[in-house]
Amino acid sequence: MQTIIHFLQNHMMTCWFVKHFGIECPGCGMQRSLILLLQGNFIESIKMFPALIPMLFMLSFLPFHLYFNFKIGPKVLLRSFIVSAFLMLINYSIKLFLIAHL
Repeated sequence: MQTIIHFLQNHMMTCWFVKHFGIECPGCGMQRSLILLLQGNFIESIKMFPALIPMLFMLSFLPFHLYFNFKIGPKVLLRSFIVSAFLMLINYSIKLFLIAHL
């Protein structure tokens, strides 16, 4: 696991949005949050990017639904997408509000 974490830390992608506009995008923090989650820092991971866990659930559930065709699969995927999008929007709004008032 340490090898994966080390690889991720040394190969983080740069954000195109930050590079060109100077402010974070709604997805900023996702890579750092994933690394924190893999290190076992669940609370810090949620603070960094709260939508990560619902997104990981959605991305994990999708192949199972595609293979087994669960009856409630579309509802589960839609709800997890809505939760993820809502958390991203709230997190981004808070970041923008804090940046504007510092």
